[in-house]
Amino acid sequence: MSRAFVKEIDDVPEQKLPERTVSSAPNLVTRRGAELIAAEIDSLTLALETLDGKDAEHARRDLRYWEARRATMQLVERSGDLDAVGFGTEIAVKRAGRMQTLRIVGEDEADPRGGYLAYTAPLAQALEEAEIGETVEFEAGGRVDPIEIVSIKPL
Repeated sequence: MSRAFVKEIDDVPEQKLPERTVSSAPNLVTRRGAELIAAEIDSLTLALETLDGKDAEHARRDLRYWEARRATMQLVERSGDLDAVGFGTEIAVKRAGRMQTLRIVGEDEADPRGGYLAYTAPLAQALEEAEIGETVEFEAGGRVDPIEIVSIKPL
């Protein structure tokens, strides 16, 4: 067979794994968020003892991300009676006739399906500074969704 039709695998440069993007927003964290970051670092450090090749490369990249997040985290703890929605609050809202619990947290702690909203998320920003009894008009997907603040407490 002619060498012209043989793929030279050794000639292909190896693709470098891109770093994970780190948000430019301040790295605010709740106590739970700080614990989650520490747990990720511990888990990856332990995993690296047994991983090799691409798996180890991915784990090292993720470890660099989490170490950067730990180095820049700003722990915010709320306490006492809260008058307004903000970072580190758990709020009960009435939305589309249903009660819902939302928590305003840091970006790495966010889990919208679980009710944890990053403080940078559009809904969290719309609710920022709203008070108990206030109705916020949140626009999404071409419609306006009224959301009533029922209660606010610290996380």
